[in-house]
Amino acid sequence: MTKSTRPSDTVRADRADQADIQAVGRVSQILALFDPATPEVTAGEVAERLGLNRTTAYRYCTSLVAAGLLERSAEGGYVPGGLLLQLGAFAIGHRRVVNLAPRHMQALTRATRTSVVLSLWGQTGPVVSRVEEHVSAVVVVSVRVGSHLPLDTAQSKVFLAYHADQLSMERLMANLPGPAREELRADVERVRAVGHCSAMSTPGVVAVAAPVFDEYGICATMAVVGPDNTLSMSDDAPELRFVMDTARELTRELGGHYRPDDLHRRAV
Repeated sequence: MTKSTRPSDTVRADRADQADIQAVGRVSQILALFDPATPEVTAGEVAERLGLNRTTAYRYCTSLVAAGLLERSAEGGYVPGGLLLQLGAFAIGHRRVVNLAPRHMQALTRATRTSVVLSLWGQTGPVVSRVEEHVSAVVVVSVRVGSHLPLDTAQSKVFLAYHADQLSMERLMANLPGPAREELRADVERVRAVGHCSAMSTPGVVAVAAPVFDEYGICATMAVVGPDNTLSMSDDAPELRFVMDTARELTRELGGHYRPDDLHRRAV
């Protein structure tokens, strides 16, 4: 004899599932608040930035502390916890590009006398994963590891051009105002045509970026950054050639192809 399931039981189960999914999403939003500019948050800040009441925000934070994802700071706020740091180190350690890139980056910074930045794709944009600075330069442009780069940077445009999930890339661009969205789409199309991108990342600072591929597709961007009075955005700039050569060499070491259409072009 089988036991029948009442409709009310199914409704309760569905509601429980939805609540679990909502809780997971909320945890993700809280953890995403942390970045180099925000190394610590309070329950009040969590409530304000996520539109929660303070009691709910406090409950989430204390639960994340119990799970090891957050820790209480000496000032009474919350900082990333041991489990989160362990998972982050584990994830980065399994990105071969991060392990192989330093030698290439050091050679590139010597050749260009600029800072070199390796970025990996995060949840909604590139995240700076390693930086090599040319410390003997008169002006040193530095980028903090862990920084999330906005969509109008050279590194973002390269990722937008080659990312395997183009539907998600379109959704990201769709959030921009009309003129900015169309300008970004035009820049992304140009990246696909030429295989690199040069852009003013912040006023007075230029970034020249190229894609790095492994066997699965784009896995990182390699970029040089420097003052606009020393680093050119021209397509015939020597720094651009150095960046592209470095990206190609690292790509070969990773078992990828510099651009997805390289094989097709050689066949033709």
